[in-house]
Amino acid sequence: MCNLYRMTKAPAEIARLFGARSAAGANFAAEAYPGYPGLVVADGETRVMTWGFPLILKGKNGQSLKPKPVNNAREDKLGTSFWRPSFERRRCLIPVTAWAEVHDRMPVVLARENWEQWLAGTPAEAFALCQTCSSELAVDRTTERWGAGRPAATSG
Repeated sequence: MCNLYRMTKAPAEIARLFGARSAAGANFAAEAYPGYPGLVVADGETRVMTWGFPLILKGKNGQSLKPKPVNNAREDKLGTSFWRPSFERRRCLIPVTAWAEVHDRMPVVLARENWEQWLAGTPAEAFALCQTCSSELAVDRTTERWGAGRPAATSG
């Protein structure tokens, strides 16, 4: 999910789908941008988390700058010191109804039967799930950008 995804279902509906407890007072927008809240399923419950991993940047004088939210990870980079600790200890499921992609890579799309392996499996078991989705996906192409409060335009 490059930089934007859409979740239009209510937290209670997502909790039922994933067999999780619904977090009270979940507050998130239908479109999640890096650095903004989005709904996830982790530790048996739905919860709101910030979309993206905080990359700490330094200014010219060595001062810490506002962290940049990073949400793309190439398969060959998951073993680096930036991604490895989270991949090993902090996996979650991110329910989406649509996502925007600006290149030919895509997020890991997990079938229901793989949810538990992703969440509770060993890092090697979870890593084995990081592969191109073999299911047929619906693609709505648009020339209009998502965001700025505008709905995505779809063709057809």
